[in-house]
Amino acid sequence: MSPQTETKASVGFKAGVKDYKLTYYTPEYETKDTDILAAFRVTPQPGVPPEEAGAAVAAESSTGTWTTVWTDGLTSLDRYAGTCDIEPVAGEENQYIAYVAYPLDLFEEGSVTNMF
Repeated sequence: MSPQTETKASVGFKAGVKDYKLTYYTPEYETKDTDILAAFRVTPQPGVPPEEAGAAVAAESSTGTWTTVWTDGLTSLDRYAGTCDIEPVAGEENQYIAYVAYPLDLFEEGSVTNMF
């Protein structure tokens, strides 16, 4: 197959990396009674904004992946995506708490231990 040949899999799809915070960083989000809440201590790498680091935690622990994939179009990511807000840890340089709210629909019944 020549380099100019286009396959069906590549038509209408462009792979690439996008910022997590565009989808998962939502400081205005109001939690629902059905959300599962978690807090993560985050140390962003040099040059990475804290909002992006926190959003990466929310993404990778819910529906996200480090790259755009064609299967993203098959699922309603808004229904299953975790949402994130982040706050600095008092007295700790470059330390943050990422608060993530996961929709209950993300989990199969009985799959989360120690939850009632």
